[in-house]
Amino acid sequence: MSLATVAEMKSVLGVGSLYPDATIQEVCDAADSVLIPMLWANTNFSVSHKNTGTVGTLYFTESVKEIYYVGQTVNISGAGAHFNGNKTITAVSDKSINITTNHVSDSPLHPFNPFATVKATEYEDWAEDMAVQQAALMIAVEIWQARTSTLTGSNSVDFQPSPYRMSAQLLAKVRGLIAHALDPRSMVG
Repeated sequence: MSLATVAEMKSVLGVGSLYPDATIQEVCDAADSVLIPMLWANTNFSVSHKNTGTVGTLYFTESVKEIYYVGQTVNISGAGAHFNGNKTITAVSDKSINITTNHVSDSPLHPFNPFATVKATEYEDWAEDMAVQQAALMIAVEIWQARTSTLTGSNSVDFQPSPYRMSAQLLAKVRGLIAHALDPRSMVG
């Protein structure tokens, strides 16, 4: 479920049943794709992996010994068919974890490009945080406006109109709402 709902979007935009729900849902999903990676989550990123028999090893740039534990179930994505999905950790070292894979042949250490995502149990439900929900709704409205209204960009610092609604300022517009929820790892640049 998206942080901004189809019903909220219809209400804010005043479009009623003019557009199909699926079209509006696409915009809500896009808003989530922009916002959720910026929010604090129980997530780490694996930079490389190898496989020996059915034992897959995921490597990290930071120490994960105090983050993960043997027997913990994690959800892995962006790591290929043999690693993706819910997996149980079988071993933890300083900068790696082992899981059981369905890989049938050994593979040497090689990188993930882009990094694979390893998610443990989440303790925060951002759908219950009203500020985050409002930020998602604002982003969804901006995306909708960019799709449906041409040449209605934002104004730049010198008050000149800009046709680029989907610029870096998209998140800047809601940063105050989500400041309490921002992941420090997402604030590079």
